Amino acid sequence: MAEIIHERVCAEIDGDTVVFLIGMRINKLWKVWRWLPVLVAMPRMLRELAAHPELGLLHTRPQFGLRNLWVIQYWRSAEHLRAYAQSANQAHLPAWRAFNTKIGTNGDVGIWHETYVAPIGHAESVYVNMPRFGLGLAGNLFPAKGQRATAAKRLTALRPSP
Repeated sequence: MAEIIHERVCAEIDGDTVVFLIGMRINKLWKVWRWLPVLVAMPRMLRELAAHPELGLLHTRPQFGLRNLWVIQYWRSAEHLRAYAQSANQAHLPAWRAFNTKIGTNGDVGIWHETYVAPIGHAESVYVNMPRFGLGLAGNLFPAKGQRATAAKRLTALRPSP
């Protein structure tokens, strides 16, 4: 079990914060031959990214529901995410092309993503009585004291001067 950090801490990432949510929804459960290839493509990509930290993925957290599966991802930059998504030499682009060829818009299985880019100083977090979590796994933890004591102070302290 992960170690519980009892003090109030906050997470900071060097540079912009990029949160990428990506997932699938099984619309027709009985069509296993349609959704299973989509399901197995994600772990393949995550293994590839874990083996090559230079590609820019900082941390992932899978989430599971009855029909919905998704992954919360933290990336070093939007450029790293874009480069990975568009690279013919990585696992994503072939998987995306296979989905469009085999599934397309037939409605059997859905896929989705959302990208959030917060420039430095526009994202903050706080954790208490928690193990490392979320941004705290992607960045560094600091005591939430002084200039880091409140959300407003954390956001102000991290913003570059104009």
